[in-house]
Amino acid sequence: MGQVTIYLEDDIENRMVKAAKSAHLSKSKWIAKLINEKVANEWPQSVIDHAGSWKDFPDIEDLRKNSGKDARREEF
Repeated sequence: MGQVTIYLEDDIENRMVKAAKSAHLSKSKWIAKLINEKVANEWPQSVIDHAGSWKDFPDIEDLRKNSGKDARREEF
């Protein structure tokens, strides 16, 4: 497991400590959780759980029908 040293201004460190405590996590685990969220390659479960929950949301064909035509590409 890797180890990283970071330097924080006092105000930022104080806010980080409060946030970690409110999440019932150590500072290290709180920071690791944030990094993991930033580098994740998939949607969080909270977003996945909402998929399909908007009954009146238009389908892909409705969304595309008013998008216009693409401009012709230049030939090289």
